[in-house]
Amino acid sequence: MPLSFYELQLICLIAFCLFFLLVERQLSRGRQSNVKAPQHGERDTSPAAGGSVLSKLTRQYLTVYAIVMGADWLQGPYIYSLYREEYAFPERLVAAFFVTGFMSAGVTAPLIGVWADQHGRRRLCLTFCITYTLACGCILFPYLPVLFAGRVMGGISTSILYSAFESWLISASNSLAVPQPDLSSIMGRASLINGFVAAAAGVASNQLVEVTGTFASPFIASGALLLLAWVVIKGSWTENYGSGGGTAATTSDPLQLRRLLQAWRIVRAEPSLLIIGLTQTCFEGSMYLFVFNWVPALKEAAGPGSILPLGYIFSSFMVSMMVGSLFYTSIVSVFSASTQENIEGGVSTSDGPLALHAKLSSLVCAVSALAFAISIRSQDEYTRFWAFCTFESCVGMYYPIQGMLRGTLISNEHRATLSSLFRVPLNVFVVVSLLTGVSSARYAVLTASSLMLVLSSLMTGIFLVDHPERPVQITPHPA
Repeated sequence: MPLSFYELQLICLIAFCLFFLLVERQLSRGRQSNVKAPQHGERDTSPAAGGSVLSKLTRQYLTVYAIVMGADWLQGPYIYSLYREEYAFPERLVAAFFVTGFMSAGVTAPLIGVWADQHGRRRLCLTFCITYTLACGCILFPYLPVLFAGRVMGGISTSILYSAFESWLISASNSLAVPQPDLSSIMGRASLINGFVAAAAGVASNQLVEVTGTFASPFIASGALLLLAWVVIKGSWTENYGSGGGTAATTSDPLQLRRLLQAWRIVRAEPSLLIIGLTQTCFEGSMYLFVFNWVPALKEAAGPGSILPLGYIFSSFMVSMMVGSLFYTSIVSVFSASTQENIEGGVSTSDGPLALHAKLSSLVCAVSALAFAISIRSQDEYTRFWAFCTFESCVGMYYPIQGMLRGTLISNEHRATLSSLFRVPLNVFVVVSLLTGVSSARYAVLTASSLMLVLSSLMTGIFLVDHPERPVQITPHPA
């Protein structure tokens, strides 16, 4: 039996992924071999001597990251089907569930970041495991108050997932004096692992539904993974804080309103942080809206009566994301090797890690905008498919790039606070788009996303490429 178009494309993408994996491994080995070993009789005092500290940090973070992202991806394929088909709720009520989750994430995001900095990133990651497990439990009961409570907890958990975990990693790497190229490598590998986990979770959730006959089974499995993540974090992670964190003084202002106002003042005053926030809103907002748009867009292009192999298409998107993350780590490895050669040769260079990541961020936004524009203009099913694969490749590059920009420009003291603060306009953008009706206004939404990505690309190129490489500090402001 001949292979279908989508099966062939998936095979091609897997081949691309394997190729970039080999390239990235070769480049990483070359970079490690260029690191000078200590001379005879000379003591190696590097905090990451022999790579043992780096290896331990990599293992600690990526193990937890794989588990929590696996728990998150298990829920994705069937949350709509559970509400709409198994519980038979009307379309508007299903949309209300999604909007509730985004609104919950938007409202709580600033406080989540403050609590992470003040009370400990590890502690909040442990809290995430509990709240997300409760959200999985709530979705098993088809009663509106319980389901809405579950969406609220799901929104809170999402805010923690995309702020506290990254902040813990960056702070831990700073305390261990891990070089920026190695931190970039960890983030790139996290994006790669996310793609592998997403593809595996899609297959696993499909098998669970087939075996159990209910769309609720992936949520039970997700809760089990979250409890496993709690055990691993509890046993392997150490705590880290922002400025003044871990002291009794933090209890005097539980909502930390002064800290939020302080963070807001520096965001308004510092153009680089405004650009980071703009990029996060534009790109991640477009990404969330893409989730609601890709199936109807491809079905429309395929024509009435066509049956699309959504499983193969979803897997193709995930492999594309892995290709993007591998491409990113390859670029960083080449850049690190080139920088090392310039240093050894006595050649100065003005391009540092920040300039590289700013250029990559601008490029990713520009390519994503072009991919959306092509999907709007073209009515061909296969052209739209490849445009969407291109966007997913950009997603694979985006997360480590954005993480490195935040790690470079934002000081450790307020990193989680500002990272969460940036999620407020993101969630507002998504909620407004959902309330306008994504399905009925699909092309308008994609066009708006494309234009916003172009704006983000231009602003990043103008304000960040030549920005001095120093973290932004937030100075105390009188009460």
